[in-house]
Amino acid sequence: MSLMGTNNIFDIDDDKLKEECGVFGIFAHDEAASLTALGLHALQHRGQEATGIVSFDGDDFHAHRAAKMVASAFGDPRVMRTLTGDIAIGHNRYSTSGDTTPRNIQPLYADLSFGGFAMAHNGNLTNANTLRRALVQKGALFQSTSDTEVIIHLMALAAEKNPFDKMVSALKKIEGAYSLVACAKGFLIGARDPHGVRPLVLGRLEHEGGVSHVLTSESCALDIVGATLVREVEPGEVVVIDNKGVHSHRPFDKKPPKFCIFEYIYFARPDSLMEGNSVYQIRKNIGAELAREAPCAQADLVVPVPDSGVPAAIGYAAEAGIPFDLGIIRSHYVGRTFIQPSEATRNLGVKMKHNANQALIEGKKVVLVDDSIVRGTTSKKIVEMVRAAGATEVHMRISSPPTSHSCFYGIDTPSKEGLMAHRMDVDEICAHIGADSLSYISVDGLYRAVGEAKRNMDEPQYCDACFTGDYAVARLDHENASTNDKVTDLREGQN
Repeated sequence: MSLMGTNNIFDIDDDKLKEECGVFGIFAHDEAASLTALGLHALQHRGQEATGIVSFDGDDFHAHRAAKMVASAFGDPRVMRTLTGDIAIGHNRYSTSGDTTPRNIQPLYADLSFGGFAMAHNGNLTNANTLRRALVQKGALFQSTSDTEVIIHLMALAAEKNPFDKMVSALKKIEGAYSLVACAKGFLIGARDPHGVRPLVLGRLEHEGGVSHVLTSESCALDIVGATLVREVEPGEVVVIDNKGVHSHRPFDKKPPKFCIFEYIYFARPDSLMEGNSVYQIRKNIGAELAREAPCAQADLVVPVPDSGVPAAIGYAAEAGIPFDLGIIRSHYVGRTFIQPSEATRNLGVKMKHNANQALIEGKKVVLVDDSIVRGTTSKKIVEMVRAAGATEVHMRISSPPTSHSCFYGIDTPSKEGLMAHRMDVDEICAHIGADSLSYISVDGLYRAVGEAKRNMDEPQYCDACFTGDYAVARLDHENASTNDKVTDLREGQN
């Protein structure tokens, strides 16, 4: 087992919400670890701070984890040769606290009563702190601050004998949002919480050696390994894959589905399919709805804030009949901007990622399309950059409603007080970022874009709490704590 890390300090891209992770698991393939590494590469957008793989060769488990990008962690053939076996699971992590310590890098591994067990988890358990305190009082020794370890400790204490029953017993005690993959001797397990907040799909890979099955966060990870999408793992479903095939279990009471609508807006890769929908097409639909709700007839050009704003900007431009062009160029060789030694150089960090295409936008009235504004820092800098390049007017259009409430289900958002839309109305935000006008898509417009007539006020079809404050899924067990405690607990709990 290898744990490797870096000590780089990063500055958060303030205008983006961060998803915690992506998961991948494969059963019955001689190159399971290599295919898992490829799948994690396709899921790199879901977590850039750490990655890990655990494989099983029939006798022993093997692991490699690193606070690196996937290509760096698994690009060395010597590392891959240590990850033998025909079962493997992997995980990409985004750390909310800004620092990834080796003990928090997944998949986590434990020796339980039935043998070795590894798990990788995406989401946030809203009763994790209560469970952790109770487990510690019973003598549990925690090695990480991850929610995933809470599940493993619950399994260790469960009276049931076999791994599946122990996992179901543990999952029945937790609340919140999760999709996970796990492996033990002879099988692979995948599970989604009863509301289905976080995504998980099942794939099938036919090859010379037979048929393998894959569980992963998004269908784009199936594409890269040559697997076909079979279906989504349904909310509240536990899938067990063994030598006899795929077995579906539904051990939980049925609850209304609450898939995270922000997957469509930002988190998922545009070439993925979710709920049978093309994410790319949904984002174009959102842009078209935004153009109908918030036209800008005087504009000369529609410019996306790359990369996540591109599909919505294409949809906006097509619906509005305004030319679309790349007025901002993004560097693909920069991740999150490094903290610089002074405020003056730190403020230049946005130009490491984005630069205005002056020859295109000079003298133009520009509509900038982006997916969200969280704290407003980056939006303000981009508007300033476009003005400095000669744009005569800058109109901002956002392909999500205002983000005014914190997320408790696996997304890194600030406390409510840190969200610009919680403190300011649209006009105040517009003035703060320096735009000539600012409009967001409405909640009903967003629902129309994903194929619903409107939002069902009595029973919303999606989890949209970050926009509406309607927390349909169980919230944090420490909500009455102070704001600072709440943010700390959230950071410690997410995976």
